[in-house]
Amino acid sequence: MLLSEQAYKKIDREVAKFPVEQKQSAVMAALAIAQDEAGWLSPELIADIAGYLDMPAIAVQEVATFYVMYNTAPVGKFKITVCTNLPCALSGGEKAAQYLKQKLGIDYRETTADGQFTLMEGECMGACGDAPVMLVNNKRMCSWMSNEKIDGLVEELKK
Repeated sequence: MLLSEQAYKKIDREVAKFPVEQKQSAVMAALAIAQDEAGWLSPELIADIAGYLDMPAIAVQEVATFYVMYNTAPVGKFKITVCTNLPCALSGGEKAAQYLKQKLGIDYRETTADGQFTLMEGECMGACGDAPVMLVNNKRMCSWMSNEKIDGLVEELKK
């Protein structure tokens, strides 16, 4: 077992939401719980989740690599995902991404040398009217991200 007892209890609560024969339906929640605790989903952790949910490891790997919210490699303390889907792109998303890349000195799928920031490109986050949109650590939505708001966000996260 690679996670804490508390993490497995959280996974058990998610599993309990589904019929016994469909416990694999909790795979997305289990991956999120594991990632919250470990920071990223190593191959060993993916195999552990697969065993816990009685699934083939490749099936769990497929889920973990399909969705941008899962980290299958180590990331910085703060993962900033920029929506580059068409509505955001047309509403300043590409410009905001370029500004953030320049400010952090990294490109998509890269981490700053100090390990603080990882920049990712994401698909629609369901907030097209708030474009440009960014997501911090898969949990905090940031809307209408002007250069000034990006500056403020980066400074806040550095503290």
